[in-house]
Amino acid sequence: MDYQIVFNVGIALVGFTGGWMVNRVFVLLDRIDADMKAIPLQYVSKDDYREDIREVKEMLGAIFKRLEHKADK
Repeated sequence: MDYQIVFNVGIALVGFTGGWMVNRVFVLLDRIDADMKAIPLQYVSKDDYREDIREVKEMLGAIFKRLEHKADK
C-alpha cells in the first residue's frame, strides 16, 4: 500500500471527524439559542411579577378594610 493513500485516508478521517464535531457544536448552539428565546414565554419577568403582586395586595387591602368595618365585629 502506498503511503500517499494512507495519508489521504488519514486526512479524510480527520476532516470528517472535525466537520462532524463542528456541526454538532453549531447544532447545540442553535438549540441553546432557541431555549434562550423561549425563556420569556416560560418565566415571569420581575416587572410583571411586581405588578401582579401589587394588584393582589390592593385586593387584599380592600377586603381587610371591608372586614374591619363590619358591624358584627
